[in-house]
Amino acid sequence: MRKGFYIIILVCIVAFSSCKKDEYVYPSVLTELVDIKTNSSGKLSYIQSDNGDMYQIMERSGLEGFTPDSTYRALSIFEPGESSNDVFTAKVYSCQFVISVIPSPADKFDKGIKTDSLDIDRIWSSGNYINMVLDIMAKDKTHVLNFVDNGITDNADGSKTLNITVYHDQNGDYEAYTKKAYASIPLWPYRGVLAEGDRIIVHINTFKEGNTTREFHY
Repeated sequence: MRKGFYIIILVCIVAFSSCKKDEYVYPSVLTELVDIKTNSSGKLSYIQSDNGDMYQIMERSGLEGFTPDSTYRALSIFEPGESSNDVFTAKVYSCQFVISVIPSPADKFDKGIKTDSLDIDRIWSSGNYINMVLDIMAKDKTHVLNFVDNGITDNADGSKTLNITVYHDQNGDYEAYTKKAYASIPLWPYRGVLAEGDRIIVHINTFKEGNTTREFHY
Protein backbone atom coordinates (compact mmCIF):
# COMPACT_ATOMS: atom_id res chain seq x y z
CA MET A 1 0.00 0.00 0.00
CA ARG A 2 1.32 3.43 -0.78
CA LYS A 3 1.20 4.62 2.80
CA GLY A 4 3.25 3.95 5.89
CA PHE A 5 6.66 4.69 7.36
CA TYR A 6 8.43 1.52 8.42
CA ILE A 7 7.71 -1.76 6.70
CA ILE A 8 8.68 -5.13 8.15
CA ILE A 9 10.76 -7.34 5.87
CA LEU A 10 8.68 -10.07 4.29
CA VAL A 11 10.47 -13.17 3.10
CA CYS A 12 8.94 -14.32 -0.12
CA ILE A 13 9.01 -18.01 -0.98
CA VAL A 14 6.76 -18.92 -3.89
CA ALA A 15 6.55 -22.40 -5.37
CA PHE A 16 4.23 -24.73 -7.18
CA SER A 17 3.65 -28.26 -5.93
CA SER A 18 5.98 -30.71 -7.61
CA CYS A 19 4.58 -33.44 -9.82
CA LYS A 20 6.30 -36.67 -10.77
CA LYS A 21 4.22 -37.32 -13.87
CA ASP A 22 6.20 -36.47 -17.01
CA GLU A 23 3.04 -35.54 -18.89
CA TYR A 24 2.14 -32.78 -16.42
CA VAL A 25 2.08 -29.37 -18.07
CA TYR A 26 2.44 -26.18 -16.04
CA PRO A 27 0.23 -23.27 -17.06
CA SER A 28 1.79 -20.39 -18.98
CA VAL A 29 2.39 -18.13 -16.02
CA LEU A 30 4.25 -14.87 -15.49
CA THR A 31 6.24 -14.13 -12.33
CA GLU A 32 6.60 -10.37 -11.99
CA LEU A 33 6.74 -7.47 -9.60
CA VAL A 34 3.49 -5.65 -10.33
CA ASP A 35 1.01 -3.15 -8.93
CA ILE A 36 -2.11 -4.76 -7.48
CA LYS A 37 -5.14 -2.46 -7.30
CA THR A 38 -8.16 -2.83 -5.05
CA ASN A 39 -11.72 -1.69 -5.74
CA SER A 40 -14.00 0.35 -3.48
CA SER A 41 -14.82 -2.80 -1.48
CA GLY A 42 -11.20 -3.65 -0.74
CA LYS A 43 -11.02 -6.59 -3.14
CA LEU A 44 -7.91 -7.23 -5.25
CA SER A 45 -9.25 -6.41 -8.69
CA TYR A 46 -6.54 -5.46 -11.19
CA ILE A 47 -2.91 -6.19 -11.94
CA GLN A 48 -0.88 -3.51 -13.69
CA SER A 49 2.51 -4.58 -15.02
CA ASP A 50 5.46 -2.22 -15.22
CA ASN A 51 5.09 -2.02 -19.00
CA GLY A 52 1.54 -0.72 -18.57
CA ASP A 53 -0.46 -3.88 -19.31
CA MET A 54 -3.64 -4.14 -17.23
CA TYR A 55 -5.33 -7.41 -16.20
CA GLN A 56 -8.63 -7.92 -14.42
CA ILE A 57 -8.20 -10.56 -11.71
CA MET A 58 -10.49 -13.56 -12.08
CA GLU A 59 -12.70 -14.46 -9.12
CA ARG A 60 -11.21 -16.69 -6.43
CA SER A 61 -11.15 -16.83 -2.63
CA GLY A 62 -8.76 -14.71 -0.59
CA LEU A 63 -9.06 -11.50 -2.61
CA GLU A 64 -11.03 -9.56 0.02
CA GLY A 65 -10.19 -7.61 3.15
CA PHE A 66 -7.70 -5.04 1.85
CA THR A 67 -7.71 -1.25 1.95
CA PRO A 68 -10.26 0.08 -0.57
CA ASP A 69 -9.10 2.03 -3.61
CA SER A 70 -5.43 1.37 -2.94
CA THR A 71 -2.38 0.13 -4.81
CA TYR A 72 -0.06 -2.54 -3.42
CA ARG A 73 3.32 -3.58 -4.79
CA ALA A 74 3.54 -7.35 -5.06
CA LEU A 75 5.48 -10.26 -6.45
CA SER A 76 2.79 -12.17 -8.28
CA ILE A 77 2.53 -15.40 -10.21
CA PHE A 78 -0.37 -15.16 -12.62
CA GLU A 79 -1.68 -16.64 -15.84
CA PRO A 80 -2.81 -14.10 -18.45
CA GLY A 81 -6.20 -14.92 -19.94
CA GLU A 82 -8.40 -13.86 -22.80
CA SER A 83 -9.41 -10.27 -23.45
CA SER A 84 -12.99 -9.07 -23.16
CA ASN A 85 -13.88 -5.57 -24.32
CA ASP A 86 -10.17 -4.83 -24.61
CA VAL A 87 -9.54 -5.88 -20.99
CA PHE A 88 -7.33 -8.91 -20.35
CA THR A 89 -8.03 -11.27 -17.47
CA ALA A 90 -5.55 -12.98 -15.15
CA LYS A 91 -5.74 -16.03 -12.91
CA VAL A 92 -3.66 -15.31 -9.81
CA TYR A 93 -1.76 -18.25 -8.31
CA SER A 94 0.33 -16.35 -5.79
CA CYS A 95 0.57 -12.78 -4.54
CA GLN A 96 3.15 -11.62 -1.99
CA PHE A 97 3.24 -7.96 -1.01
CA VAL A 98 6.73 -6.45 -1.05
CA ILE A 99 8.35 -3.43 0.58
CA SER A 100 7.52 -0.23 -1.31
CA VAL A 101 7.29 3.04 0.61
CA ILE A 102 7.84 6.62 -0.49
CA PRO A 103 11.39 7.71 0.49
CA SER A 104 11.37 9.98 3.55
CA PRO A 105 13.80 12.81 4.41
CA ALA A 106 16.47 11.97 6.99
CA ASP A 107 14.88 14.18 9.66
CA LYS A 108 11.80 11.95 9.66
CA PHE A 109 13.81 9.09 11.18
CA ASP A 110 13.64 9.81 14.92
CA LYS A 111 16.25 7.18 15.83
CA GLY A 112 18.67 8.11 13.07
CA ILE A 113 19.57 6.37 9.83
CA LYS A 114 20.47 2.70 10.18
CA THR A 115 22.36 0.99 7.36
CA ASP A 116 23.13 -2.47 8.68
CA SER A 117 24.84 -4.60 6.06
CA LEU A 118 23.01 -6.72 3.51
CA ASP A 119 23.82 -7.89 -0.01
CA ILE A 120 22.38 -7.21 -3.44
CA ASP A 121 21.10 -10.25 -5.29
CA ARG A 122 19.63 -8.16 -8.09
CA ILE A 123 18.68 -4.53 -8.70
CA TRP A 124 16.98 -3.06 -11.77
CA SER A 125 14.58 -0.35 -12.89
CA SER A 126 11.20 -0.92 -14.53
CA GLY A 127 8.14 1.24 -14.90
CA ASN A 128 7.85 3.63 -11.96
CA TYR A 129 10.20 1.70 -9.67
CA ILE A 130 13.72 0.67 -8.85
CA ASN A 131 13.39 -2.97 -7.80
CA MET A 132 15.68 -4.97 -5.55
CA VAL A 133 16.13 -8.54 -4.41
CA LEU A 134 18.24 -8.36 -1.26
CA ASP A 135 20.04 -10.98 0.81
CA ILE A 136 19.47 -10.38 4.53
CA MET A 137 21.52 -12.21 7.16
CA ALA A 138 19.06 -13.04 9.92
CA LYS A 139 17.87 -15.50 12.52
CA ASP A 140 14.57 -14.79 14.28
CA LYS A 141 14.16 -11.03 14.89
CA THR A 142 12.20 -8.47 12.93
CA HIS A 143 14.25 -6.43 10.47
CA VAL A 144 13.14 -3.13 8.98
CA LEU A 145 13.76 -1.74 5.50
CA ASN A 146 12.97 1.76 4.34
CA PHE A 147 14.27 4.39 1.91
CA VAL A 148 15.87 7.72 2.80
CA ASP A 149 15.49 10.69 0.46
CA ASN A 150 18.84 12.50 0.68
CA GLY A 151 17.70 15.32 -1.57
CA ILE A 152 18.15 16.40 -5.15
CA THR A 153 21.22 18.21 -6.46
CA ASP A 154 21.59 20.28 -9.63
CA ASN A 155 24.26 19.15 -12.07
CA ALA A 156 26.47 21.38 -14.22
CA ASP A 157 24.76 20.14 -17.39
CA GLY A 158 21.34 21.24 -16.15
CA SER A 159 20.21 17.77 -15.10
CA LYS A 160 19.40 16.67 -11.55
CA THR A 161 20.52 13.83 -9.31
CA LEU A 162 18.32 12.22 -6.64
CA ASN A 163 20.18 10.36 -3.88
CA ILE A 164 18.39 7.59 -1.98
CA THR A 165 19.82 5.48 0.84
CA VAL A 166 18.51 2.00 1.67
CA TYR A 167 17.67 1.96 5.39
CA HIS A 168 18.17 -1.39 7.12
CA ASP A 169 17.78 -2.04 10.86
CA GLN A 170 18.59 -5.65 11.75
CA ASN A 171 17.39 -5.05 15.33
CA GLY A 172 20.37 -6.83 16.89
CA ASP A 173 19.55 -10.06 15.09
CA TYR A 174 22.17 -12.81 14.65
CA GLU A 175 23.57 -13.22 11.15
CA ALA A 176 22.66 -16.90 11.05
CA TYR A 177 21.35 -17.54 7.53
CA THR A 178 20.24 -15.73 4.41
CA LYS A 179 16.69 -14.56 3.76
CA LYS A 180 15.44 -12.93 0.58
CA ALA A 181 13.74 -9.55 0.78
CA TYR A 182 11.96 -7.94 -2.18
CA ALA A 183 11.68 -4.17 -2.35
CA SER A 184 10.67 -1.49 -4.86
CA ILE A 185 11.59 2.18 -4.55
CA PRO A 186 8.66 4.15 -6.00
CA LEU A 187 9.68 6.87 -8.44
CA TRP A 188 6.17 8.13 -9.22
CA PRO A 189 6.31 10.68 -6.33
CA TYR A 190 9.02 12.52 -8.30
CA ARG A 191 6.88 13.23 -11.36
CA GLY A 192 7.21 16.91 -12.20
CA VAL A 193 10.38 17.10 -10.09
CA LEU A 194 12.69 14.87 -12.10
CA ALA A 195 12.86 14.85 -15.91
CA GLU A 196 13.90 12.22 -18.42
CA GLY A 197 17.63 11.71 -18.23
CA ASP A 198 17.99 12.80 -14.59
CA ARG A 199 19.95 10.41 -12.39
CA ILE A 200 18.93 8.39 -9.35
CA ILE A 201 21.78 7.07 -7.21
CA VAL A 202 20.92 4.34 -4.70
CA HIS A 203 23.31 4.03 -1.74
CA ILE A 204 23.51 0.59 -0.07
CA ASN A 205 25.77 -0.76 2.69
CA THR A 206 26.74 -4.31 1.74
CA PHE A 207 28.82 -7.16 3.14
CA LYS A 208 30.62 -7.77 -0.16
CA GLU A 209 31.27 -4.23 -1.42
CA GLY A 210 31.01 -2.07 1.68
CA ASN A 211 29.18 1.21 1.03
CA THR A 212 28.31 1.03 -2.63
CA THR A 213 26.02 2.73 -5.14
CA ARG A 214 23.91 1.84 -8.16
CA GLU A 215 22.99 4.48 -10.71
CA PHE A 216 19.83 4.70 -12.81
CA HIS A 217 18.26 7.22 -15.16
CA TYR A 218 14.77 8.59 -14.71
